[in-house]
Amino acid sequence: MTESATTGSTVPRRQLGRYLRDLRNQARLNVRAAAARFEWSEAKIWRIETGQTSLRSLDVETMCRIYGASQEVTEALMGLAKETKARGWWHSYGDVIPEGFDVYIGLEEAASRFAWYESELMPGLFQTEDYARTVIRADKPGVDDTQIEQRVHVRIARQALLTRVTDPPTLQVVLNEAILRRPVGGEKVMVRQLDRLVELGELPTVSLRVMPFSAGLHYGILSASFQILRFPLNGNGQETEPPTVYVESLTGALYLDKPHEINRYDTAFANIWESSLDERASQELISQAARELGK
Repeated sequence: MTESATTGSTVPRRQLGRYLRDLRNQARLNVRAAAARFEWSEAKIWRIETGQTSLRSLDVETMCRIYGASQEVTEALMGLAKETKARGWWHSYGDVIPEGFDVYIGLEEAASRFAWYESELMPGLFQTEDYARTVIRADKPGVDDTQIEQRVHVRIARQALLTRVTDPPTLQVVLNEAILRRPVGGEKVMVRQLDRLVELGELPTVSLRVMPFSAGLHYGILSASFQILRFPLNGNGQETEPPTVYVESLTGALYLDKPHEINRYDTAFANIWESSLDERASQELISQAARELGK
């Protein structure tokens, strides 16, 4: 087995490494034992699992076989391996990586800080079951109720990271006022959703603001929705992984991690944050919107 060059997009490399590390742990193999099975050095295993190097899909297939991965997971990781050599990375659902294999979730679970702007819908981490069910059903026409409920369950289960005991992430979130005014699922569903939003805004790790209509032109109109994910620091105060910008669309998801791309979105979010209402005024506007819907 030969090691590929370390060029290409770092996001799929990091995600591939994260999944392979999880599979190794599930197989109850430490790094030394895994290295011995593959006749590699321990350093190579470490470089793979931290996204420092890309892999051939055939190497990934061998690792998955040794780790006891399912055929579905093996095929997904082989597809991800092919993407590690791309210059940039657009993850298109249903292409080489199956739709059900959600690459974003791995990033979300690993992130320690989020800077998040949403223009149209409530963030998935903030959605109630009824709100999530409405959005998922609209996004997946023709999907049966069992699959809809499975997707709702996954979305709600992901919200546990907001209140996890060990190192919950911090979130700076700005919502466009239109999200508060749009009765997704009907008025009763939306009132419960807004009440939930008020509760989440009181968490010590969540800073929640609203971009009012009165703000006029702001960077969020130009950028549309996006997230900037940052990752834990190591003992030397350096980030364990580079920041990543995540932008989702109807046909796929764009992952950006080049420094000039991060700087551009950092500038955009700083403008959005400063143009929005402060946290107290935002909570008042959310509560007002709930009262108006509940009349």
